[in-house]
Amino acid sequence: MRRTAALLSTHGGRSIPRALADVLVCPLSKQPLRYCEATGSLVSDAAGVSFPVLDGIPSLVPKDGKLLDDQEVKSEQESSTTDSSG
Repeated sequence: MRRTAALLSTHGGRSIPRALADVLVCPLSKQPLRYCEATGSLVSDAAGVSFPVLDGIPSLVPKDGKLLDDQEVKSEQESSTTDSSG
């Protein structure tokens, strides 16, 4: 457990390791989550919910999720597309 905490904290506290992000799923829809660098959160496109990452630890408790409106979903998808293409 200590090794995992050290690994998460080495990523600046805002992001999470790619291997961890690849196995996490939305607690509501059970669909994969994507990491949004702009907001520092994990986004469930299926449910339209954004989950915060606090000190490198994803908070996947449904009550901590923030509902996204259509405009926010589009802007986050565009920012993740431009981030991955660069």
